[in-house]
Amino acid sequence: MSKVSVLVVDDAPFIRDLVKKCLRNYFPGMVIEDAVNGRKAQTLMTKDVFDMVLCDWEMPEMSGLELLTWCRQQDSLKALPFIMVTSRGDKENVVQAIHAGVSDYVGKPFTNEQLLTKVKKALAKVGKLEAAMAGGPARTSTGFANDSLSALTGNAPKTAAATAAPAPAAKPLINAPAPQAQPASPSGRGQGQLRLSSGNQPCIIKALTLKEASLVVRRSDALPQVLEGAVLDLEQGENSEIARLNGYLHSVAAMEPKPDSDWLQLIFRFVDQDAQKLDYLSRLIARGTAQKQYIPSA
Repeated sequence: MSKVSVLVVDDAPFIRDLVKKCLRNYFPGMVIEDAVNGRKAQTLMTKDVFDMVLCDWEMPEMSGLELLTWCRQQDSLKALPFIMVTSRGDKENVVQAIHAGVSDYVGKPFTNEQLLTKVKKALAKVGKLEAAMAGGPARTSTGFANDSLSALTGNAPKTAAATAAPAPAAKPLINAPAPQAQPASPSGRGQGQLRLSSGNQPCIIKALTLKEASLVVRRSDALPQVLEGAVLDLEQGENSEIARLNGYLHSVAAMEPKPDSDWLQLIFRFVDQDAQKLDYLSRLIARGTAQKQYIPSA
């Protein structure tokens, strides 16, 4: 029985590593290759045969939508399972992808279970699931944050730094900053929306650079986890221009020197390499207009 071959396309190495590790854990015999954008993927697809493509939408040189359109124009690729893995989950984007011939959609941020459900469904539809499952699954998939930690550390033994993630909700927060006076409701440069696999959460933007954003969120029952994948929605301007920035939580700390702090401070690291997103972020920082942003509705 021939092995199933999958191509993972995303300009963010962090996302590619998460997707590849999730697939390898569940499908040990699967052959997985990756590409940093649609152009590189196109080159690979003219040389090799793939059974499925998992592709981001927004990438430099050639977007996921452009790659999908090209695939459907090729006789040999018209029926190829093509799954979009993207933060572009708005109705108009979904409709656009459907018209272009997308097989399915996975929204960022996602859990391993959500990704695997879509992959198994698509493989089953083309009769490839049995071949993909041969010899597996190696183990049941774990949580998103735990797998992202392994992807970054290369499965190296845990060290003090690797175990610095905050404890579960029932335990006190760790790594709280030094005591300082905090307002009842923190203020900052503006507001946005942080999308986690556990749900959406309004956030206050304390600082913004091309590398990361310092955010403040109100504590909820489900604590954000270090290295958890997320999407930060920023919106500004008369045309309500939206930037959806992919990334992960680099650190989580209590705003107040107590375990039941009402507010948490997060450092959100960006992973996108898309030129359009970086340009938007640069203009946002330069104009100093973050205070004019508002939380997007739903």
